[in-house]
Amino acid sequence: MTISIRPSRPSDFQRTFDIWRSAVVATHDFLSAEDFAAIEEMVATHYLPQAELWIAADADDVALGFMGMTGAQIDSLFVHADAHGRGVGRALVAHAAGVHPVLTVDVNEQNASGAGFYARLGFDTVGRSPVDDDGRPYPLLHLRRT
Repeated sequence: MTISIRPSRPSDFQRTFDIWRSAVVATHDFLSAEDFAAIEEMVATHYLPQAELWIAADADDVALGFMGMTGAQIDSLFVHADAHGRGVGRALVAHAAGVHPVLTVDVNEQNASGAGFYARLGFDTVGRSPVDDDGRPYPLLHLRRT
């Protein structure tokens, strides 16, 4: 499959939201229904509308995944559940590494597939927080790849 990486456009909003929702439903079964709803609202109204994202698109320019970054920190990386295992996430991380050779990312400890993905790409655990960034009871692993 051919994957291209491009900056996001305003017209990508609905697709990025669909990607986020699909990926979270597939990988974050540990979230309570209440927390999922609160996070979904924040993503839809605050994060995605203003985030500058990298879009991983197929040959027809259909977005399959996206990544947000602050400097060398990967803030978000989500791949549509239908595209898991097809190299989309790997292509986004490779793009990030081309811009910043040393990368950091946080991943929910309960997200075994996400933690495994980053481990396969050479990220090492350098720390742990007992709660997520909003104080919810979802521990974060702090990862680094050099």
